[in-house]
Amino acid sequence: MSLLTVNNLAVAFQQRRVVEDISLQVDAGETLALVGESGSGKSVTALSVMRLLPQPLVQYPQGEILFDGHNILQASERTLRGLRGNQMAMIFQEPMVSLNPLHTVEKQLYEVLSLHRGMRQEAARGEILSCLDRVGIRQAATRLQDYPHQLSGGERQRVMIAMALLTRPRLLIADEPTTALDVTVQAQILRLLRELQQELNMGMLFITHNLNIVQQLAHRVTVMRQGRAVESQRCSLLFSQPQQPYTRELLAAEPDGVPVPLTDAAPLLRVQHLQVGFPLRRGLLKRVVGEKTALHDLSFTLHRGESLGLVGESGSGKSTTGLALLRLIAARGEIWFGDQPLHQLTRQQLLPLRQRIQVVFQDPNSSLNPRMTVQQVIAEGLKVHFPQLSAREQEERVIAVMQEVGLDAASRTRYPAEFSGGQRQRIAIARALILQPQLIILDEPTSSLDRSVQKQILTLLRRLQQQHQLAYLFISHDLQVVRALCHQLIVLRQGEVVEQGAAETLFNAPKSDYTRQLLASAQGAL
Repeated sequence: MSLLTVNNLAVAFQQRRVVEDISLQVDAGETLALVGESGSGKSVTALSVMRLLPQPLVQYPQGEILFDGHNILQASERTLRGLRGNQMAMIFQEPMVSLNPLHTVEKQLYEVLSLHRGMRQEAARGEILSCLDRVGIRQAATRLQDYPHQLSGGERQRVMIAMALLTRPRLLIADEPTTALDVTVQAQILRLLRELQQELNMGMLFITHNLNIVQQLAHRVTVMRQGRAVESQRCSLLFSQPQQPYTRELLAAEPDGVPVPLTDAAPLLRVQHLQVGFPLRRGLLKRVVGEKTALHDLSFTLHRGESLGLVGESGSGKSTTGLALLRLIAARGEIWFGDQPLHQLTRQQLLPLRQRIQVVFQDPNSSLNPRMTVQQVIAEGLKVHFPQLSAREQEERVIAVMQEVGLDAASRTRYPAEFSGGQRQRIAIARALILQPQLIILDEPTSSLDRSVQKQILTLLRRLQQQHQLAYLFISHDLQVVRALCHQLIVLRQGEVVEQGAAETLFNAPKSDYTRQLLASAQGAL
C-alpha cells in the first residue's frame, strides 16, 4: 500500500476550482517532485494533503486523499492533530510567515519536541543543536536565543527545515525548501534529506521550480499547469523523453543570455570601505557588551547601465550591504550616489533620492502590505514622488507596469494574499520599476520564480536596463542568473570579500578555493 495516494482530487475556493482532477502517489522511501509555474496549484495540492487550507472557504468537490489507507478528507480535527507533526510534516515556502516573531529559535524548536516527542528541555537542547548543525546553522549554540528577524533569509529557512525534521515524520511535504538557500547549503540540505529518507524510510512530496534539484532528488515527477497534471512519469524518463510540449518548454527554460553591452557612462554609485556592525547585548538589561561585524571592508564602483552581482552563502553580508546602501541600517564608510554623499545626508535630505534608488526585497510576503490592493501597493510610491498625477494617470501606469512584469492587470483590485509566491515577487518588481529609478537593488528577486518566469524577468530586466541605462546591484545565490545579468561580481563570505572583478573572468578562472566551491556546487558537483 502507498503511503500517500491522491485520487481525482478537485479543490475549489468559493465554487471556483483551482485544482482539477489531480492524482498522485508517494510510497515510503520515495520522492515525488511536483513542478510547474507559479499559480499552477502545487502548493494548494500540498496544503490539501494536510488539510491546512482555511475552512469553510475551501471545498473538495471530488476525489480523495488517502494517507496510510485513511481518507484525510473525512478525518476529524482530532485525528488530523494526531497526524500533523507526528506522521506528516511540512516545510513552508516563506519562513518569516511560518516562524513566530515573538519567540526565540530555541523556544520554537523545543515546542515541537515537547508536543510531538514528549521531551524535556535539557534532553531537547542537545537534539536541537545537533539538528541545527546538520542543516548548516553555524555556531548553533550562539543562535538559540536569536529571534527570526535576527536571522538571514536562508538561516530562517534552515530553522524551518530543522523544525520539520525534528519530528522524524513518515511523510515530509517540502514546499520550495531550498529557495532561499545558497548553492553550497542547498547541496548540504539535499544530502541531509536523502540521508533521513533512507534512515526513516520517509516518503517525500517535494515542490520546487528548480529542475536541477528535481534531477538530483526525485524518483518520479508530476508536472502541473493551471491546476491540472500535464504529465507524470519517472524522473529519468521525463528529462530524457518529455511527452508534452509544456514539459519540454519547462526543461528548455534555463536562464541564459549575456549582460547588456556597456557604454562609457559615468560612475553612478561609489562605495569606499563600507563596514557594518551590530551591537551584542547580554544580560537582563540587554547591555551592549560588544559588536558583531557583519560586513568588514567593501569598496566598488557601479556605472550607469551596469550590473554588479553579490554572491555568497546565507549570512555572508549580501542583504546587509543592500540595506546599508539604502541607509536603512547604520554603516561606516563612504557611499556616493552621483555627486551626493549619501553617508552624510539626513533622512529628510535622502527623501528626494529615494525615487532614484529602489529595492526589491527577498521576501515579498513581508514587504507587501496585506491590507492594500495590488493597485495601491504598486501606486504607493507614485503618491509620494509624483503627487501631481491624477488617479487615472496613476492607474494607467500601474496597468502598464503590471503587463511589463507578466501580471494580469485585471487582478489589480485583489490583495497580495490571493497571489502565489512568484506572483507576489513580480508585484514587488513592478512597485520598484514604476518610479523609473536609476539604480535598483535586487535582493534575490528571482528566487521564488519558476524557471520560465525567471527567464522572462531576466529578459525584462535586460531590456529595461538597455532602454533606461539602469544600474543593478543584484544579490543572489543563483549563479546561473548572475552570469546572465551581471558585468561585475563580488564574492562574500562571513562579511569579507573573498574575490571581486569582472564576472566572466571569475566564472572562467576563479582564484579562490571558496569561489571554485560555489561554482562546483552550482554545477551539481556535490
